[in-house]
Amino acid sequence: MTTPILQLAGVSAGYGPVRVLHDLDLEVLPGERIGLVGLNGHGKTTLLSTVVGLTGWQDGSILFEGEEIGGRRTHGVGRRTPHIVRLGISLAPQGDAIFPGLSVQDNLDSGAYSGASWRRRRQRRDYVLDVFPPLRPLLHQSAGTLSGGERRMVSVGRALMGEARLYLVDEPSLGLAPKISLGLVAALCEIDLGDGAMVIAEQNLPLLEGKVDRVLGMHAGELKLDVGEALGDVPPATGGVGAWG
Repeated sequence: MTTPILQLAGVSAGYGPVRVLHDLDLEVLPGERIGLVGLNGHGKTTLLSTVVGLTGWQDGSILFEGEEIGGRRTHGVGRRTPHIVRLGISLAPQGDAIFPGLSVQDNLDSGAYSGASWRRRRQRRDYVLDVFPPLRPLLHQSAGTLSGGERRMVSVGRALMGEARLYLVDEPSLGLAPKISLGLVAALCEIDLGDGAMVIAEQNLPLLEGKVDRVLGMHAGELKLDVGEALGDVPPATGGVGAWG
């Protein structure tokens, strides 16, 4: 039987008195790419944040490659995050999470967090530029001067610099034009994960359909096998055709 790379059992989490996640169970297998689909405010970001220790409180078990990284936590937001990152989990947060005053190259290099990835940062940078070719001529440009799509590539590319075993990507298409969204998500879905894994949180279901191994819905802090239930009556946005263009 294959051992899950990530296993959540009875996980609840929230901020202050607010409970956002409710007794979640989830298994992510090696080599698997999972889409997590739901409307804003229903727990997608909180789920990814909980895995890396960035919620206000948390109950339940989170196993990463057999090691407990969860347990009961009521204080110390981010206290265990450096340890979790070193174990091999990388988070690309929602929005343009960049250092605008630094160059594209320096932003990318900041994602080579562990000693091993820092020593290999040039090779990792070349790898990221192969995933996101539009960034190649922009390496020495200030990240604050980039377009929205270019900034998002920098943010996601920085997460890829860490040579992680598990990549968590939060709303990569948020606020982007359909064609740019399509290229960005397609690039993520073409990455060879080997025996690693990836979870992509998205509102735009068509961006993920046919590109990921499984799609799960997120509604009111609970996981749903029925994605339609998670999206309610709101029709998902559709992406355009083409890639980077």
